[in-house]
Amino acid sequence: MPAEAVTRPTPVPVEDFLETVTERRRNEAHELMSMMQDITGDKPTMWGPSIIGFGSQHYRYDTGREGDMPRLGFSPRKATLTVYFNEGFDRYYSEHLARLGKHKTGVSCLYLTKLADVDLAVLRQMLEASY
Repeated sequence: MPAEAVTRPTPVPVEDFLETVTERRRNEAHELMSMMQDITGDKPTMWGPSIIGFGSQHYRYDTGREGDMPRLGFSPRKATLTVYFNEGFDRYYSEHLARLGKHKTGVSCLYLTKLADVDLAVLRQMLEASY
């Protein structure tokens, strides 16, 4: 039997979680939440202990593992804002990342040291495409 997914919606109020992060991260989180709520029409929900997610979608890997995840989501971590994308960055033209500003990427994560270091219009285009 597969392990139960840790990342699932929780009843923890988003604002309670945001009280645990720095003021700068809290302000950046509110800005991202506003953008993501505008894109999705959904209210923010805590997924697991540290991911703020919008909407829900089911996934199933070729390995048989499956679960649910937010359609859009991010985590205001201490070192970086981690923005989660559904299918990785091969889906986005390299020009988006080239125009985005200071960032790092993982397979399907975008790491931002400061929200002020990126072009929010480009970030929004990427989030809209992901959604």
